[in-house]
Amino acid sequence: METYNFSSEQKLAQAQQRVKNMKGFYIHATVFLFVNIFIIASCYIDNPASLNTSDPYMTAVFWGIGLLAHGFSVFGKDYIFGKDWEEREIQKILNKPVVHLDKLHN
Repeated sequence: METYNFSSEQKLAQAQQRVKNMKGFYIHATVFLFVNIFIIASCYIDNPASLNTSDPYMTAVFWGIGLLAHGFSVFGKDYIFGKDWEEREIQKILNKPVVHLDKLHN
């Protein structure tokens, strides 16, 4: 099993990159919010009945998919699998009894 010993400089660089990624996501989310509010408000001002169609919301839907993907790339890795997920799964596999195919056919 590999272990990684990171120097304090490497830890600092990783932390700085993580904060930069988080900041990028927050900026992306803020722009998403304001642009879509503007689009929906413009549609309402132009024609209030247009809010009953899907047209004003399509940008938000498709851009929202991209925003979710961005958020997952920044926050999701540890959220879904957790930091020790791989190690726990390896331990589960190592602790399971081995079943030989010969014994299954008897």
